[in-house]
Amino acid sequence: MARPAFDLRFMLAIVRRNLLIIGAILAVALSLTAIATLLMTPKYTSSAKIQINDSSGRVLSEENTQDEALGATWDTDRFLKTQTEVISSRGLAVRVAQRLNLAGNPSFFAAQEAKAPEPGTPLAEAQRQAGALLRANLNVVLPRDSRIVSIEFTSTDPAMSAKIANAYVDEFIQSNLQRKFDSSSYARSFLGEQLQLAKQKVEESERALNAYARSNGLIIPRSNSNTPNSDNASGGSVTTSSLLQVNAAANDATTRRIAAEGRWRAISSVPLLSSNEVLTNSTIASLLTQKAQIEASLKEEQSRHMDDYPAVLAKRSQLKALNEQIQITANNIKNSVRSDYEAAREAEASLTSQVATLKSDTLAEQDRTVQYGLLSRDADTNRQVYEGLLERYKKLNAVAGVSLSNISVIDEAETPRVPSSPNLLRNLLFGLIAGAAVAGVFVFVREQFNDSIRVPEDVENKLEMALLGVIPGARDDDPDAALSDPKSAVTEAYNSLRGSLMYSTSEGLPRVIQVTSAQPAEGKTTTSLALATGFARMGRTVLLIDADMRRPSVHRRVDLSNDAGLSTLLTSHVPLIDVALPTAIPNLSVLPSGPVPPSPTELLSSNRLEDLLTEGARHFDTVIVDSPPVLGLADAPLMSALVDGVVFVVEANRNRRGSLRGAIRRLRAMRPIILGAVLTKFEATKAGNQYYSDYYGYDYYQYGSSSEKADS
Repeated sequence: MARPAFDLRFMLAIVRRNLLIIGAILAVALSLTAIATLLMTPKYTSSAKIQINDSSGRVLSEENTQDEALGATWDTDRFLKTQTEVISSRGLAVRVAQRLNLAGNPSFFAAQEAKAPEPGTPLAEAQRQAGALLRANLNVVLPRDSRIVSIEFTSTDPAMSAKIANAYVDEFIQSNLQRKFDSSSYARSFLGEQLQLAKQKVEESERALNAYARSNGLIIPRSNSNTPNSDNASGGSVTTSSLLQVNAAANDATTRRIAAEGRWRAISSVPLLSSNEVLTNSTIASLLTQKAQIEASLKEEQSRHMDDYPAVLAKRSQLKALNEQIQITANNIKNSVRSDYEAAREAEASLTSQVATLKSDTLAEQDRTVQYGLLSRDADTNRQVYEGLLERYKKLNAVAGVSLSNISVIDEAETPRVPSSPNLLRNLLFGLIAGAAVAGVFVFVREQFNDSIRVPEDVENKLEMALLGVIPGARDDDPDAALSDPKSAVTEAYNSLRGSLMYSTSEGLPRVIQVTSAQPAEGKTTTSLALATGFARMGRTVLLIDADMRRPSVHRRVDLSNDAGLSTLLTSHVPLIDVALPTAIPNLSVLPSGPVPPSPTELLSSNRLEDLLTEGARHFDTVIVDSPPVLGLADAPLMSALVDGVVFVVEANRNRRGSLRGAIRRLRAMRPIILGAVLTKFEATKAGNQYYSDYYGYDYYQYGSSSEKADS
């Protein structure tokens, strides 16, 4: 199972492992930052504050004209940002440079830590250089949701900073007023020319309209509408007005006829007393109510008397008269609906005829008034343009040159007393952040290229194996003493490993288990012996085979002779049960490696090894093979293909530099059944995280050195 994307405890473990390196990087970063800060030249920042309103006021007018607004209320943010861009513009910087004569002032260039122009440099070039320095050291701050703009200037001379900041405020206000005046002057000149042209057009259009009306004999009253698209002729003609009125009346008559026709069709298409028109009539409803009452009374009389009884006959007579009255009333309603329909139809026909007649008259009249309407609209449009230009021209003449600035000074710039930069605390903070970033990158790269297994999570993440158990380091480098103590942390850890192996496959504990590692002295022999001892104590018959025929050590650990063993069986047909030696531990037998052969790999690659493993599985419940390391030898990969499961032993905190992954690739090339990995010699303090001690329930860090006796 992969580690979560962010595991805080794992991150803290990495930090603790690399704490010295991280501290060194941070110390170097802070030292360099402090030295660089102390070597910097102090700079002073002076700030002036101004308020920028949406529009400017007028001395001679109580209201502001709409075109003088510098920004609509819905576009205030854009307007304010535009003003800040104007303050930062090159043109305003040149104005400030000219106002303070900065192009010929060497102290200004010295305050900006820049080289002054050489003697003989053209004035325009010197002013350009001064303007570039002004813009480079100017900062315009516009807070959000505020009209207060701060103009800040920074230099090494505090008095110069305040002087330039105030000059920027003055020049910004003056340039703003100058732009308004220039714009007003141009507008008045332009409006004067347009006014003459508009006046001439009005006169020409009025003369053309009157001439056309006189020549065609049209007497149509002019409309007072100010919209240029209004039709002055339409609506003024009696014929047109009559057509509109009669057409509206005809439409209403059609609507009434359709409604009356619908009522008539509805009442004539169904039985008279089933029509909704009849049933909803109040008179019919009243008569039907009376009828129901009389029928109820009649039934009551019939239930008590014979049909010829006077009371019964009277009720029948009343019921008959009431039915006749209902029928007469219903017929009257039907006739009324029919009369309404016929009247509506006649009215519609009459009005339709009048509309047709008026239509013909109106079309004839419109042929003569089309050109008149065009000329009338043209005259109205020209008159409106002329009146609008005349009104605007009057206002411009009244208020020209007397605008008030929409910019007001809130705070003038003062000479700063303390430097604004360098800021030691801020620089140290930046240095700390930069150092932390460098340290993080260094630690990340180091962890990526380091295949050391430091914490149990690394087994799954780096080796892609299941973690079967974690074995702590033995006290005083004596694993046998730790295993002999049933309450020691090492013994408890191997008991936990034994329990994991009991359920490592779907069939339970494999019959033949190989224990191997990438390199020597990682704890595989101790693991093999501990597993064999543990299973034997459970009552299972166990055979421990020492398959490391180059550096055998199992016989020394159990104090047995190595005169005959695995090498003897591989070179003969002696039964395994005759060579296996019993130990002092009940149910545990050991097959030593035997005499060291000239070529162990050739012996292990023979078919005899598979027969021996099969024979061992037949005579013992569990067979544990302590095989040689994987790297540099072909023994372990060959045996892995013959066993029922492989337990891979990994020593914690051992620097392999790629050898571990190479060993796993060699082992997996044989497609063995890898049950999982066992992390040995684990110490929580070296792993960098105390929580492993609490997690596994043992005080692992108390054992000191975790180097185990050298074993195969």
